Amino acid sequence: MTTLAGKVALITGAAKGIGQGIAKQLALRQVSVVIADIDEAEGQETARDLQEQGFKATFIATDIASENMIISAVKHAVKEFNGLDILVNNAGINLSYDLTKMTSEAWDKAMAIDLKGAWLCAKHAIPVMLQKNKGVVINISSVHATLTTYDVFPYAIAKSGLLGLTRHIALDWGKQGIRAVTVSPGWVLSDAVKRDLENPALNLSKESIEVSIPAGFMGDPEDIGNLVAFLVSDEARYITGTEIIIDGGISARFALT
Repeated sequence: MTTLAGKVALITGAAKGIGQGIAKQLALRQVSVVIADIDEAEGQETARDLQEQGFKATFIATDIASENMIISAVKHAVKEFNGLDILVNNAGINLSYDLTKMTSEAWDKAMAIDLKGAWLCAKHAIPVMLQKNKGVVINISSVHATLTTYDVFPYAIAKSGLLGLTRHIALDWGKQGIRAVTVSPGWVLSDAVKRDLENPALNLSKESIEVSIPAGFMGDPEDIGNLVAFLVSDEARYITGTEIIIDGGISARFALT
């Protein structure tokens, strides 16, 4: 297992789901993790669970639609662990609207959380990373960024925007030691997906989803965490400005049949 001892990571939306899986895998590799999430109860529980296992973890309530709260989260990381080496922009919401009926207010909310928040986190994290001339920004996007389906507006648009954010960070700050990579998951058995599976109105089943995945199963949050752990390590030092898809092969398919 790759060791990342001494590194400090700020992970948004890490109270549960994919963010939690990333936090756990980084902590296993001796990264000091800052759990930044709007859900205080779940966030504190995740941090406490990691602490009880002997890992360095802390929680700070963070709504990434608020620049002031993002600034506080970055300052918290520096205060608690004396720096910041890794930013994982994971927080987001999956909203679906009819393009012709969506309000400007709903659009602004979706973009604030799924795209603008990632930019603001990078805006305030990168200057701290530059103090060491080294850092990694991981933007958690989705297969919907490049190959979407029906009724995923405006989520797919925001996730596509993260690809552009990744490229610009890599280009503009690469000479100063900053790398940026987009990670785009497919079906992952996160808390949100579990809720969807339990919702009879959606008519979804784990079996019907997994039959469409070439690997034959949905990934776990820890699968995404393992990939992120590699990407933030020195072994991945030549990987930047690009997108890594982790979806069990589903995006290799041309059609549903």
